Amino acid sequence: MSTGKKYYLIAGEASGDLHGSNLIRELRRLDTDADIRCWGGDKMEAAGATLVKHYRDLAFMGFTEVLMNLRTIFRNLAFCKEDILAFKPDVLVLIDYPGFNLRIAKWAKQQGIRIVYYISPQVWAWKEGRVKMMKQCIDKMLVILPFEKDYYRDRWNWDVTYVGHPLVEVIEKAQAGPLPAFSDKPVIALLPGSRKQEISKKLPIMLGVSHHFPDYQFIVARAPGVEDSFYDALIQEYSNVSYVTNQTYDLLRQSKAALVTSGTATLETALFAVPEVVCYKGSPISYEIAKRVIRIKYISLVNLIMDKLVVTELIQHDLTTENLKRELGKLLNDEKTKETLAADYAALKDLLSRGGNASAKAAVHVAAMANGEA
Repeated sequence: MSTGKKYYLIAGEASGDLHGSNLIRELRRLDTDADIRCWGGDKMEAAGATLVKHYRDLAFMGFTEVLMNLRTIFRNLAFCKEDILAFKPDVLVLIDYPGFNLRIAKWAKQQGIRIVYYISPQVWAWKEGRVKMMKQCIDKMLVILPFEKDYYRDRWNWDVTYVGHPLVEVIEKAQAGPLPAFSDKPVIALLPGSRKQEISKKLPIMLGVSHHFPDYQFIVARAPGVEDSFYDALIQEYSNVSYVTNQTYDLLRQSKAALVTSGTATLETALFAVPEVVCYKGSPISYEIAKRVIRIKYISLVNLIMDKLVVTELIQHDLTTENLKRELGKLLNDEKTKETLAADYAALKDLLSRGGNASAKAAVHVAAMANGEA
């Protein structure tokens, strides 16, 4: 394999920055003289890429916020295209972040640039109409959820490549090293999400459970972007509740169980082998829209990947303190529940790590594309 190829990577969120950084490290092992330019964050820069734009300047969440920032978004797209043309990469690697990256993919295809998409948009859940364009524009799709390979093959006649889930190696690394002790009592983790709106809907219900388990310390994983005073006001009346910041993995490493907002956190919790209840509650309007638009059997990645109900999901009206108390009691005290869950978690990890390190496998495909071999 020839070395010194030019790689252009685009990630638009913290998770993309993490997975992008591990991909960059693996690319550098394969191609020591690689010239890597990226949109991403501190982790990708630390891994050895030249950072063009930080994801902090790209993250616009929600319909209103996107509308208010349309000019900035279009300016970013235009700048990105200019920068790619000036750099002349051997391969363009798009990491998740579909709103932006699919636009770039469509444009880059017209420029004759080779494109690898790493971490598929969740088109199996919603906006399935994008797949036709994706199939035309993307030269190599690398997926990280095992059912995605079947989905693309059976529904779209598209042969995509399953590389395993990059979180497996991230969490294996996190399980090494010293562990700060957060409490003398056994710990229950509360992961209520990262945005004020979702935290204020779910955290009060989660906190209500703490009264029923006085022998446990309930610890909230605080979102870095939300001020302490917001949490202080919510937890002040609870004697056995505290919070930690930027230590979610250390918290999960020592938790007996967890109450977790739906999303990637449900998968992270399972990979730490922590029994969990998945919690979701949106505004009534958002929930009704989501119910009609999103076509999936489960809301947690754990259940979706295993294609069965491994962890209990309490959604919308079912998310009550009474129901949480019942389910948490089972996770802590019912031996049969604990055994079944442990076996399912082991099978999940095996499925996601099949074939070895996901970042290393992804790097092989990216480097091959850069060399015109794929």
